[in-house]
Amino acid sequence: MITASALVLFMVPGLAFFYGGMVNTKNVVNMLMMNIVTIPIATVIWVIVGFSLAFGASAGGLGLIGDLSKTGLDGLGSDETLFASFQMMFAIITPALIAGAVAGRMKFASWVVFAALWSLLIYPVVAHWGFAADGLLFSWGARDFAGGYVIHINSGIAALALIRVLGPRQDFGVEHPPHSLPITLIGTGILWFGWFGFNAGSALAADGAAITALLNTQVGAALGAFGWMVSDWVRHRRPTLLGLVSGAVAGLVAITPAAGFVSPSAAIVIGVAGGYVCSLVVGLKERFGYDDSLDVVGIHMVGGIIGSVLTGVFSSTAYGEFNGLIYGGAAFFGKQIVAVVAVVVFSFCATWILAKILDKTIGLRASAEDEIIGLDIAQHGEDAYWTR
Repeated sequence: MITASALVLFMVPGLAFFYGGMVNTKNVVNMLMMNIVTIPIATVIWVIVGFSLAFGASAGGLGLIGDLSKTGLDGLGSDETLFASFQMMFAIITPALIAGAVAGRMKFASWVVFAALWSLLIYPVVAHWGFAADGLLFSWGARDFAGGYVIHINSGIAALALIRVLGPRQDFGVEHPPHSLPITLIGTGILWFGWFGFNAGSALAADGAAITALLNTQVGAALGAFGWMVSDWVRHRRPTLLGLVSGAVAGLVAITPAAGFVSPSAAIVIGVAGGYVCSLVVGLKERFGYDDSLDVVGIHMVGGIIGSVLTGVFSSTAYGEFNGLIYGGAAFFGKQIVAVVAVVVFSFCATWILAKILDKTIGLRASAEDEIIGLDIAQHGEDAYWTR
């Protein structure tokens, strides 16, 4: 788990590269900053109170949120300290995922405040529901192996709520091609590498479940890339590198909740479904009028939903605790559906309220002038390439 923790943390700069290559040249530094700043923000919150809210004894026995018994991480044994450290990396990367949705138009100071409050008020609640033994969803019998709804649906639907409050870019509808596909490819490689720690580490031991999760992670990523590439070929008559790497990430997202619960053959189906379906949803954002700059909603929310639902279909007691729908586990399948709906409703509503309050008080949106100049110069006084 020590190695897995390091791998998950390494995903944050990987995500920064993945997103950074996709924005235009005047917003690269800003996107890198929005990702990396979540490391100190979420670390401090997690150590002080976040871990306790997520994994402390359920307050009132209701399963809604943990108590304050683990505040400051004082008095934990070595095993629980390691577990808290591993889970801290999840708490860091989850708000960072949201950043891609608001590229090029949110004030950096407002992002810092939003990320801090979201990490304090929203992430620990969903983590308690889905990961804590006495959490609402876990104790009821829903399962999320490594963060399908705790991390990906949670961040994806939160991104949708935030962009509904923030509004679209001034030139929404105009194509925004990536400024550097090689940088995005490097980011994809780092994410893919780190995801082995993300999923296999969630077994919490070097055992059979970790081995299954490791293999299924690779299968999901590879087949997600294949699924998106096929979609590009069918719909646009040509495969693209952006589609290939986006599909790999979509496949990784989709396999996350199922990684240790399903067979490798089921992982093939989950990966292909994640890549293909996410590619279709990404193409609908203009029709539905939401400006998800870097497709956080289409990849993380939709991929997380696909994976969480298909966990309820393909899960097998040969690998995990419960049988899915195809093995007679209709009740487990139903619980997965309810878990998805619960996280979607809570995270969207809570994030929308938080974003509205911040918008009315400190303001979320960068000025029109800053958007035109670019947030690198306007907000940070730096240029990624010093070409201007």
